[in-house]
Amino acid sequence: MAAHPLRAALRGSSLGQILHLTPVRPQDATGQVAQVYRAMEREFGVVAPPVALHSPVAPLMAASWLVLREALLIPGTAGRTVKETVATAVSRTNTCPYCVTVHGAMLRALQAAPAATGALEAWADWTRSAQDVAAEGGLDGQDGAGWPVPAGQAGELIAVVVLFHYLNRVVNVFLGEAPMPPGAPSGALAVVGPVLARIIRSGARRTGGPGEYLELLPAAELPGDLAWADTPALAGAFARAAAAMEEAGMRWVPDRVRALVTRRLAAWDGSGPGLSRSWVAEATAGLPEEERAAGRLALLTALASYQVDATTLADVRADHPGDEAVLGVASWAAMAAARRVGRAMADREATRTPPVG
Repeated sequence: MAAHPLRAALRGSSLGQILHLTPVRPQDATGQVAQVYRAMEREFGVVAPPVALHSPVAPLMAASWLVLREALLIPGTAGRTVKETVATAVSRTNTCPYCVTVHGAMLRALQAAPAATGALEAWADWTRSAQDVAAEGGLDGQDGAGWPVPAGQAGELIAVVVLFHYLNRVVNVFLGEAPMPPGAPSGALAVVGPVLARIIRSGARRTGGPGEYLELLPAAELPGDLAWADTPALAGAFARAAAAMEEAGMRWVPDRVRALVTRRLAAWDGSGPGLSRSWVAEATAGLPEEERAAGRLALLTALASYQVDATTLADVRADHPGDEAVLGVASWAAMAAARRVGRAMADREATRTPPVG
């Protein structure tokens, strides 16, 4: 009973954590947005701010929910504990303290058996090494070294990596460093973290079957770089989400900016560009003046999301007031980077020695 007031407080504070956007309140939501809010409360236990921040653009909210649900909440053959291990490792790599806090707490709540520690550390090592992206689309010189993925689990785990490469980026842009509303005392996190993990864990008992919410978005063809999605539910979720993100990109990201980001990602080695943002000014110098703001936001979100600031977003809003443009640009760029990592991981896994089963 003691957790109930805190659960209500967490529900009420979820939207207050979102920065730079005005999310749709659950009581005001209709259509896709209302459906996602109800699904989150039932299956995730709380209104998850990384999904709720997409509410100004309903298809993007539906897309983020579909991939979160099918990649992370559906246990599959890998299990939730391994998936949370991978999620936490990706979030550390992407310097996303918000996601590290939430999924680290969830992992600690799930990890009941000390004997599992060695295996989970191996999964974290696999995640950190296998997600490295080589400039030529290669395998980072590893030639299949590292923790072998058990038979049938590669698609599930690449899905988690792609999900969190996406979520980490939009979270870094639109949420703070901790799952607390602005102004909350820092000491409260020590209490909130474990309770939040218990609430999320309790939601797992109410999760339905794979593919239950796919009808939120129209069916779409699975792009070739997402061919690692090897179950109908994963393929359906990622195909639909990719189509929604591409539609947002076509609407809000100029053709020249999309081409620029695509070229930079093709040559990306997985490393960050450093603390200076001079590279962004150099990269966008060849764009027309009216496209440079979108170019800066897209490149920063894809390659250094922790460097996006209020000025970056305000520059986009100068030509496109409201939330749709900044959310559309950031979502498209975040998914483009996440897909780049997923493709490299799938190529890498294909060269490994036969997986253990």
